[in-house]
Amino acid sequence: MLMRFLIARGASHPEAEDIVQDLLVKLLEQRTGPISDPKAYLFKMAHNQFIDRRRSAVQRMRREEHWTEASSGSGEADPHPSIETTLIDREALGLVQSVLAELPDRTRDILRRYRIDGEGQKAIATALGISISAVEKHLQRAYRAVLDARKQIDAGNVTQLRLSAREHLHDD
Repeated sequence: MLMRFLIARGASHPEAEDIVQDLLVKLLEQRTGPISDPKAYLFKMAHNQFIDRRRSAVQRMRREEHWTEASSGSGEADPHPSIETTLIDREALGLVQSVLAELPDRTRDILRRYRIDGEGQKAIATALGISISAVEKHLQRAYRAVLDARKQIDAGNVTQLRLSAREHLHDD
């Protein structure tokens, strides 16, 4: 019933599955008192989760638009970035790749399957024979590692990356 409810509101089938799984996790984790109408409570939770996901998607899209505008000034990607920008970006990418390479194999596999291949958490959990909670923990570990790398880049290593990029210019 929840799947049909979410799909009727515009969720894709995988998105509806993820929302239902998230609801299950929330229900198992939180302590609630007596609920007078459990069915209505569940549908309200599903609706709220769906709205939250949509808001997050809109915010993510706006962030990407702002970033694109800030990066190029025109809202369109520069087809020919400077050599320095290219080298800095390569250095930053190398840092993120090395951080990801240090993650356990299973964590990297789960991240790839979820973020790149677009597999749902339930499908990954079933394929690997682990719980959805375990999949979520692996994803959190990967996200934390990428976020730490990004903070390292944003917090001042950009200067170091630029120096390194200049060194590479002289190596060629």
